[in-house]
Amino acid sequence: MATIEVVRSRELHRGDSTEGIVRERAFEDDRAVVGRSRISGGVVSAWHHHGTRHLYGFLVAGRIRFDFGPAGREFVELTIGDFFHIPPGLVHRDVNPDRREEAVVVHVTVGQGPTVVNVAGPRG
Repeated sequence: MATIEVVRSRELHRGDSTEGIVRERAFEDDRAVVGRSRISGGVVSAWHHHGTRHLYGFLVAGRIRFDFGPAGREFVELTIGDFFHIPPGLVHRDVNPDRREEAVVVHVTVGQGPTVVNVAGPRG
């Protein structure tokens, strides 16, 4: 018989690591991972990408900026309620510009392969 599966906030499993980001997983199969990321106030994460996976997200708390592009000079800023998509292989870093409040993102990565690939930085 089919049922509804629930994972409570306190039951999330630790996800792949990037310096500055706490990643937690709720659900995972061979094509998708559903989870939550938390970035403390004022933190700038290390550079990374999501391999061959698409990352779709929704900002549920705080503010966040994503730095990307040649030499990391491009950026987008999000506020609570904004959705975003990071395409496969796009090198970026997560920045929480608010020193007082944690940023919280709920996300889904879709595809196969590693969910996170840490790198030295963007090219160019």
